Amino acid sequence: MMADLLAGLEPPPAAREEIGPGALLLRGWALPRVDTLLAGVVEVAAQAPFRHMVTPGGFQMSVAMTNCGQAGWVTDRGGYRYAANDPATDRPWPALPPAFSDLAGAAAHEAGYPGFAPDACLINRYEPGARLTLHQDKDERYQGHPIVSVSLGLPAVFQFGGLKRADPIRRVSLAHGDVVVWGGPSRLFHHGILPLKEGLHPQLGATRINLTLRRAL
Repeated sequence: MMADLLAGLEPPPAAREEIGPGALLLRGWALPRVDTLLAGVVEVAAQAPFRHMVTPGGFQMSVAMTNCGQAGWVTDRGGYRYAANDPATDRPWPALPPAFSDLAGAAAHEAGYPGFAPDACLINRYEPGARLTLHQDKDERYQGHPIVSVSLGLPAVFQFGGLKRADPIRRVSLAHGDVVVWGGPSRLFHHGILPLKEGLHPQLGATRINLTLRRAL
């Protein structure tokens, strides 16, 4: 089954680009599954609407967020953490759509991380001007699992740094359907998204959707 999935999603060899130690960009990897992925986003957002969360410092994030899976990443004045329930409703987050976990497992396998089974997906919605400052994904219980990030909609500039915030930063252009996987030596590298530029995407309009799949628990 995994071999069939990989064959259906595999981009041409030239579409693979190493962007750091243990980090791989898969150009167009998600294109065969875009419609299914977007249907999953709509389904999740109907149960747990996008919202602009507040940082511990009291700043409202420019990126709108929601979650699905066994746990969801949240931030408020109490700090950053994973929560089993949506704080807006106190109900469990929507289930992780199979299309999300299947694609994440296949992409991770291609990047050299076989057996990846995410239990959480943070869904970010960007509109022009929205950004995500440099940060590390370190709220997960165990950082031995990779991160799989799927880009849909408007293009964005991904910043990929190092273990220290002051390390040199590589800027990578991400387009609709691109997937980035990082783990191993780069698992805790700083990363972020520069302010989204104005534009219109044929399917998503003036919007970029990012799925970030993780093993949180």
